[in-house]
Amino acid sequence: MKAWPKVPLGELLKRSDESAVIDSAAEYHEVTIKLWGKGVISRGKVRGSDVATSRRVVRTNQLILSKIDARNGAIGLVPPELDGAVVSNDFPSFAFRDSGTCDPAFMGWLVRSAPFVELCKAASEGTTNRVRIKEDRFLAQQIALPPLAEQQALVARLDALAEKARQVGAHLDVVERDAEHLLALRFRDAIADAPLRSMSKVAPLVRREAQITLDGSYPELGIRSFGKGTFHKPSLSGGEVGTKRLYRIEPGDLLFSNVFAWEGAIAIAQPEDAGRFGSHRFMTCRAESAVTTAAFLRYYFLTDEGLHKIGEASPGGAGRNRTLGQEKLMAIAVPVPPLAGQQSFDRLQAEVVALKAKHTAIRAANAALLPAALERVFSH
Repeated sequence: MKAWPKVPLGELLKRSDESAVIDSAAEYHEVTIKLWGKGVISRGKVRGSDVATSRRVVRTNQLILSKIDARNGAIGLVPPELDGAVVSNDFPSFAFRDSGTCDPAFMGWLVRSAPFVELCKAASEGTTNRVRIKEDRFLAQQIALPPLAEQQALVARLDALAEKARQVGAHLDVVERDAEHLLALRFRDAIADAPLRSMSKVAPLVRREAQITLDGSYPELGIRSFGKGTFHKPSLSGGEVGTKRLYRIEPGDLLFSNVFAWEGAIAIAQPEDAGRFGSHRFMTCRAESAVTTAAFLRYYFLTDEGLHKIGEASPGGAGRNRTLGQEKLMAIAVPVPPLAGQQSFDRLQAEVVALKAKHTAIRAANAALLPAALERVFSH
């Protein structure tokens, strides 16, 4: 590839200093910039009467950056929907001197590249937590600038790649929504006219209290909210455990966090969770294998109906004041259709989990496409 000539940013950009004339009765969008080239967006609207310091106005296609986080990729073009938005002095913006020399869309892609982030780091100075970009140093930085026709061709290629990536992501979203809808329909059919039985009868509490020794090691388990599964916490020594009571968890256990079950902190212990422990805040239930399955119960408790019952069994205010009681959990009535029907539904659940795992890999590869393309284009 032919080398592109180097041009200082100051020859392409000029500081925009359009002062905002604030009407106390009007509302104005404020701007924020996502890190790592993820875009310039509205922080929300503010009433003019609430604006205490001077503001500047930004315009469509101006280049805007965060003085503090430009070195972390907080830089981009102002989108049309934020034309006329207001910013503080922490967000300098720059107009293009000549769009016939530098296409703003080309600059919009360039600033998302790793080499440009390095350029912003080179233009920043200060001590820890007070590092800021210096505008004069920023404008003195040089970039490789191809002819306008080549800029426009690169923009077209990158726009097309971004659109393809968006389409892939949208397709995966649709497939997953359809899969979840199918699960919901199958579950509705499975529990239609099913008898209700208390948790104490179908999945009673199991407590396997650990005997703590000073030289022992006790890796803990955590439960994510919103049905996101388990996660591993660091190990505690016997001394760190102190007087806290720990309970051994076994794969297949149906787990509830007594402080966050109301927001979906409900999970099944996985094979990789073997040998881990939960505190007294964990409720560990074991499904009666001749009657029900842990996966079927977990799905039920994460439905609107199931979460409503968990909420009713978790009295109190918000957050940690809402505590699921053991007796209340055991009294909850759950649908218990024939075991074969539950197992059939569980197989469908497993297929959806496998589908989402494949999608996770596809999403990761899809997300890497644009950064890789930007690296190829702007690292020469």
